[in-house]
Amino acid sequence: METVAPIQEIIDVIKEAGGEAFNLCYQCGLCDTVCPWNRVRSFSMRKIIREATFGLTDIETEEMWRCTTCGNCPRQCPRGVKIIEAGVSLRRISTEYGVFPTSVSPVKGVAASLLGKGNPLSEDREKRAAWAEGLSVEPYTEDMDILYFPGCYLCYDPRLKKVARATAEILNQAGVNFGILGDRENCCGESIRKTGDEELFKRLARENIKNFVANGVKKILVSSPHCYHTFKNEYPEFMVNFEVVHITQFLFELIEEGKLELTKDYGKKVTYHDPCYLGRHNGVYDEPRNVLGKVPGLEIIEMADTLEDSLCCGGGGGRIWMETIKGERFSDLRLEQAVGVGADILATSCPYCITHFEESRIALEDSETIEIKDITEIIQEVI
Repeated sequence: METVAPIQEIIDVIKEAGGEAFNLCYQCGLCDTVCPWNRVRSFSMRKIIREATFGLTDIETEEMWRCTTCGNCPRQCPRGVKIIEAGVSLRRISTEYGVFPTSVSPVKGVAASLLGKGNPLSEDREKRAAWAEGLSVEPYTEDMDILYFPGCYLCYDPRLKKVARATAEILNQAGVNFGILGDRENCCGESIRKTGDEELFKRLARENIKNFVANGVKKILVSSPHCYHTFKNEYPEFMVNFEVVHITQFLFELIEEGKLELTKDYGKKVTYHDPCYLGRHNGVYDEPRNVLGKVPGLEIIEMADTLEDSLCCGGGGGRIWMETIKGERFSDLRLEQAVGVGADILATSCPYCITHFEESRIALEDSETIEIKDITEIIQEVI
């Protein structure tokens, strides 16, 4: 097989992306033991690390695209190896040369859609605010307290539009002075950055930052943990800082301040799934559970693999756009765990997680056994 990139080039790219810490790896294998892939197939992050140390990574295979950037392996690494950053640096080489395995090839179409329409779903920019039709949702102006940034999937996906609408209805019920950017909103760029397309990420980030600044935005409310992570931790690379709040944090604040009353009895057993980019990457564990704990009649039951050890749904790292064959989907395992503890509802707070869980639910013998809901949908039902 012809080598696409010289060995030294691979080494240099890894170093530029902070991957020089690969040299710290002493091959203990902890990363392999906690990787969710090893629950469904054999996969060795340790092997990729070792090969990358010498610039020997084969960029034409799917192996380096398996990582969902869930954050479990760097949390366990005793040597501080920047596993996610170095893995993304390898993907940058593939992106630069346009070398993608078959299962990863949809990323090319996603990149084109992001470039031309500002979203990964090939939807018209003019329809970005269509989810809010019939609701009291106004365009954002500088005198408003909060910009609500639904994100791409909540704006366009039929299932996830329900989450955006539930959020808007809750905000209106609580008297929050908020608005949206509508067709001025672009994808946050988090997931395309994890596929290695750094230039496209920078373009999307700069366009969003320009719109935020031009409209006097100071506080941003998001529904997606991926938007939350990017605005909070990555946009400061562009010398800007906005106050960023995830909807679960804001809901708890509204309830605690008495601005949102939960009056109806729910009467269901609910288990909560911690999204990787809300939990492990950003340490938000308590607020979602605190919100659920305020719901009358709701019983919270915990699954295995929760909090810091939460099992990834499989959608991070750009894999939301890639095909994962049956038998290798983490979301199938997670749904089995939720059903196993007797939950009526599997609740979460991430559009990627909901997408994957809904797909896995369809595959259940009895798809009515359990429902998938965003926390905002539960709150909407009890106000």
